[in-house]
Amino acid sequence: MEVNAVADEKIVIGSDTKYPLNGILSIPNESNRLFPAVVLVHGSGPSNMDEKIGNIYPFKDIAEGLFEKGIAVLRYDKRTFVYGKEMKNSPGLSVKEETIEDAILAADYLRKDSRIDSNKIFIIGHSLGGMLAPRIDAEGGNFAGIIILGGSPRRLEEIMMDQNDNVLNSLNKFLKIIARKQIAKLSSKFNNLYHLSDEEAKATFVIGKHVNAYYFKEMGEHQAIEYLTALDKPIFILHGEKDFHVSVEKDFNGYKHLLGDKPNVTFKLYPNLNHAFMPSVYGEILKAKKEYKVAQHVDKQVIHDISDWILSV
Repeated sequence: MEVNAVADEKIVIGSDTKYPLNGILSIPNESNRLFPAVVLVHGSGPSNMDEKIGNIYPFKDIAEGLFEKGIAVLRYDKRTFVYGKEMKNSPGLSVKEETIEDAILAADYLRKDSRIDSNKIFIIGHSLGGMLAPRIDAEGGNFAGIIILGGSPRRLEEIMMDQNDNVLNSLNKFLKIIARKQIAKLSSKFNNLYHLSDEEAKATFVIGKHVNAYYFKEMGEHQAIEYLTALDKPIFILHGEKDFHVSVEKDFNGYKHLLGDKPNVTFKLYPNLNHAFMPSVYGEILKAKKEYKVAQHVDKQVIHDISDWILSV
């Protein structure tokens, strides 16, 4: 069913909290039925409600695409995008404050809207948001289903070390020597991660002067796969074949290996699409900035598959 009446409503998530966030609810302008809805959850780093990076706007594309299929979409600025300066000096910062709390508030916001079918609220998590989606669901999101775009069943530090190795392999000899030392130093910090107490982890900086070991430790102690294997609600895992942030072999196939025999899980791999589910341009991590400077849009097939899946649940 195609819906054309554009209705983007400006909203605020967590209006009565310390960190109110601006957002947009795209909801079809009809009054004769209840709408299914999704909450969009960002990848790593500070990000606005459109998940803008370079000249691409993945969340804007997804919101507009699903809206046209009669699905309401809630997107909002990430907490670190708005309050990053205040938050970066917090030693106890974890994904809970950065991402999870606001995604749950967004789900609650949709539940209170009389136009939304409260039994049909879904989460779409992209990248880090996809890794956290099962935990968000378990800690209060209580979604009808979970959609993971370019996520991973592995721990964040494992993915980062892999990305570093990919960069290392494409450097010249001289740069390789420097980079190898830096990577070895990072690796030794990660290896000791789960032997640290929370207080020790908060006092141990892993990257620069703001990212401490506690951030990784806290996230690593709540592994996505533990939540996913226990779930029987519908799960849809999508991956771009040319994704250089996470890998087909270790991440997409990792999910398949762990969840492949569960009837509630659907998998789809898209040829020639990158981490943003757009056509691959350069296809290598060293050219990530250039890749996302090319203005393009989320592949229509991806939006079509997501909407079909939501409407079939």
